[in-house]
Amino acid sequence: MGALYSQPRRNVEWNDRSWKMGGGSSTPVTVEKKPELLGKPWRNVVWDHSTRTDLMQYLQDYKPTIDSVPQARILLIGRIQAGKSSFFNSINSVFRGNITSQAGAGEMTTSLTLKYRTYKVRAGRGGQPLAFLLCDTMGLEQTANGGVNPKDIMSILKGYIPDEYQFNPSQPKAADDSQQCSTQTLADRIHCVVYVMDSSSPGLLGEGMKKKVDEIRKECCLHDVPLLVLLTKVDRACPRVEEDLENVYRSCYIRELIKKASGCLGIAESNVLPVKNYSSEIELNDTCDILLLSAMKQMLNFADNYLDNFD
Repeated sequence: MGALYSQPRRNVEWNDRSWKMGGGSSTPVTVEKKPELLGKPWRNVVWDHSTRTDLMQYLQDYKPTIDSVPQARILLIGRIQAGKSSFFNSINSVFRGNITSQAGAGEMTTSLTLKYRTYKVRAGRGGQPLAFLLCDTMGLEQTANGGVNPKDIMSILKGYIPDEYQFNPSQPKAADDSQQCSTQTLADRIHCVVYVMDSSSPGLLGEGMKKKVDEIRKECCLHDVPLLVLLTKVDRACPRVEEDLENVYRSCYIRELIKKASGCLGIAESNVLPVKNYSSEIELNDTCDILLLSAMKQMLNFADNYLDNFD
């Protein structure tokens, strides 16, 4: 049987607790470090160009399972700088064949996204829109009156908030009488929610953030909307992954982060998807594309699960 872990490294370190009382000498302590990489990945991926091609074809051929729903709506939520807008830009880049920056993204202390935006992804430059929308929101913040208001997220889930709606953190959009007495069409509702989480940021969820996310998660459960986690910036979180992105499913640290995210949000580990968005690159990369496209495919599979409730 092959070892599950690669061979651990042993370091000899001096520990001040190891000094013997009155002996005048010290005793070295052998510390066994945990391995940084597993001997084999816990998720199997074939990292070649044909995998990328197959995933792109799957997404280009995708159609929602209900004829009255022309496009699956995927809602991206998460704290500021988590990588929501960057994920759309990255998926858009893959299908355009070059790096794009249609949605505002960057390292700012306040949210660059101030409006609710529904973005189409086209099959190449000037191509037809694909059968899904990526819906981008203002970032969540720890403080009660900071960032997007969870009540606005709940209105988005139900299809009440239009494209380009300007968010007001202290004043969520009030539903008018017609909305309160009616149900939006299935095509206008959100079919899958994705919580975007920065894997390189210390602490996955602060107390204030967890309260807001719990509100949203309960609303998702109430309406049977599936919830996924997108774990971004995995290259910044783990040096071994930064060296080689193909190590993402062998990294012990990334695996632990996935377990923590799963426990934090009360979802299955299989619902946590690690990715690297394009940020400083000027050329596309197959390995990066495979992670991005695999995540997008999983989102659409979950959207189909939601639509199955109405079939």
